Amino acid sequence: MPYSGELFDRVVGAPIVPDGLPLLILLTGFTDAGSAVSGLIDHLRESASPQPLAVFDNDALLDYRARRPIAYFDQDHIAEYRPSRLELSLAKDALGQSFLLLAGYEPDFAWNAFGDTVIELAEEYGTSSVSWAHAIAMPVPHTRPFGTTVSGNRADLIAAHSVWKPRTQVPATAGHMLEYRFAQQGARTVGFVLLVPHYLADTEHPGAALTLADRLMAATGLVLDTDGLRAEQAEYLSRVEEQVRGNDELTQMLVTLEQRHDAYMSGMEQSDPADFDEGALPSADELAAELERFLASRPSGDDDKPGRS
Repeated sequence: MPYSGELFDRVVGAPIVPDGLPLLILLTGFTDAGSAVSGLIDHLRESASPQPLAVFDNDALLDYRARRPIAYFDQDHIAEYRPSRLELSLAKDALGQSFLLLAGYEPDFAWNAFGDTVIELAEEYGTSSVSWAHAIAMPVPHTRPFGTTVSGNRADLIAAHSVWKPRTQVPATAGHMLEYRFAQQGARTVGFVLLVPHYLADTEHPGAALTLADRLMAATGLVLDTDGLRAEQAEYLSRVEEQVRGNDELTQMLVTLEQRHDAYMSGMEQSDPADFDEGALPSADELAAELERFLASRPSGDDDKPGRS
């Protein structure tokens, strides 16, 4: 039975939205390797001065038992209760250019109604394009640039940025649903799937968020402030390299990943970068064990743990 209630509340006193702005969609939930999406959401909420236009109803869209909000306990009382957030906001890039940002959790319920609502809001505000992103784990080395799979109807972006073009079935996300529906309506639509090293997928990888920001800038012409992410990325990679240098076994496993990655990128007839001889590859568990000390020093970055929007 379709959901018949209101999914969001308009914000009283919200700013006036100019026509023709790009819409960025960043939804966390099913998969967020390297905390790419959640990391970029956090960064944009701090750097892009988002002003909420519409706040979505958690009671209608969230399964609280699967994704619990955070309560802060201070000795003998609850000092703070922090619910999850899903908002459509008006934001600005580093040059003062405006854009629309739909950011927060992926809905658990009422996907059809949610899709209707997002499309109606996009039509109301006269959006010029729709761009979204998410991230998956892939057996690729952290010593090479992130790859992306690009979908949608922006042929120029697909040609420029899509390094893996599989023909397969995947579990859909709300982002896939929105891309499909916007494309059906003829909107300029693009989706970026970031391919994150599988052994770092459970960490908060600043480079993952940084790469998503770069792809979204290419799609929209925006100039996002990424200086903070670049600084965090340099520190992060330094700590990973520290672990790799002192371990011959880990170094050899990384060399194997690099060789198969480079062979694929040089044009070998492979439909999938994971199709090489599995017996010669390190598993995610092996690499994670070698990096245990590094991983233990950072939060997990798992979006579905409490406190992530």
